[in-house]
Amino acid sequence: MSYVEIPGAKVPIRMWADPASVEDVALQQLRNVATLPWIKGLAVMPDVHYGKGATVGSVIAMRGAVCPAAVGVDIGCGMSAVKTSLTANDLPGDLSRLRSKIEQAIPVGRGMHDDPVDPARLHGFATAGWDDFWGRFGGVAEAVKFRHERAGKQMGTLGSGNHFVEVCTDTTGAVWLMLHSGSRNIGKELAEHHIGVAQKLPHNQGLVDRDLAVFVADTPQMAAYRNDLFWAQEYAKYNRTIMMALLKDVVRKEFRKAKPTFEPEISAHHNYVAEERYEGMDLLVTRKGAIRAGSGEYGIIPGSMGTGSYIVKGLGNEKAFNSASHGAGRRMSRNAAKRRFSTKDLEEQTRGVECRKDSGVVDEIPGAYKPIEQVIDQQRDLVEVVAKLKQVVCVKG
Repeated sequence: MSYVEIPGAKVPIRMWADPASVEDVALQQLRNVATLPWIKGLAVMPDVHYGKGATVGSVIAMRGAVCPAAVGVDIGCGMSAVKTSLTANDLPGDLSRLRSKIEQAIPVGRGMHDDPVDPARLHGFATAGWDDFWGRFGGVAEAVKFRHERAGKQMGTLGSGNHFVEVCTDTTGAVWLMLHSGSRNIGKELAEHHIGVAQKLPHNQGLVDRDLAVFVADTPQMAAYRNDLFWAQEYAKYNRTIMMALLKDVVRKEFRKAKPTFEPEISAHHNYVAEERYEGMDLLVTRKGAIRAGSGEYGIIPGSMGTGSYIVKGLGNEKAFNSASHGAGRRMSRNAAKRRFSTKDLEEQTRGVECRKDSGVVDEIPGAYKPIEQVIDQQRDLVEVVAKLKQVVCVKG
């Protein structure tokens, strides 16, 4: 489908979804965003749903301003995927050992490494810039500096919620490795700190929603946020790169005879800010639950833990600010999913996938998400499908 345009106070709302399927609270959030004095454009992806502060699945382009809640608290959250030389025929019938080895290598939930991962010991990991990256930690907000040790031990860990590590096969039988995570607790604390600062600034006192508080250009508060934001986005990217290196090591050991090789990594943030130029204007584009899909750029759009995912290539649609959805998108809250579904439902909906099937992950059941095929179909003018993946192992936080 192409987009539907809904009138907004300052800019129209371009929506790659059926407005009738979007929750009233999410529509109101979008209308609120369209009232911001600095806004130059608003695009809404087909996985749109209500989010804390700002709508998930929204792409907000502003001039001389940025809204930290429109980035989200998991700064730099995103996906990585790698195609391997393995095929489905190389996989054992019982995948429980492989899942167990992945869980041993990559801490999940609130877990962390006993000691920070030494990237120099990881096969093929490029350590250039590593020391400089950690050296810049001294320049982030005073409120989180005492978290340095924890941030080091959480580097290369999964986290919880909808974060995951998967082993998948595509329609040709090729095996892929895929993971989803972000900037862990340090990114969350930086985000919450700056959202709190923004909400107290005088220029934000008349906004229709205090969660949409912004920083404006050429102010010390904006400079401080941009510094911490870009550091956290880099942390998230390093975090995924280290996890992928750990995952590859597991695969090398478990499939030693097959001598697996790995194609170049595909990586994409979906909670972040980028400086981009549209219609002759330099804009700050926030993507919260959206990926960049410039012409020819690879992206990853995952479904739920039992349905599969898509590798895509962007079509460079400037009406959407070169963006696409970040996943299937929730169609009900976590609490609603827990009330509606049981562990028996989870077992049924994840049949054939080696994964957790206990009450702790019922809120991540496929039935809590929109159908991924429908979400892909609604953005045929934003991306083209390169590969369709189906998970055979899923490690959840």
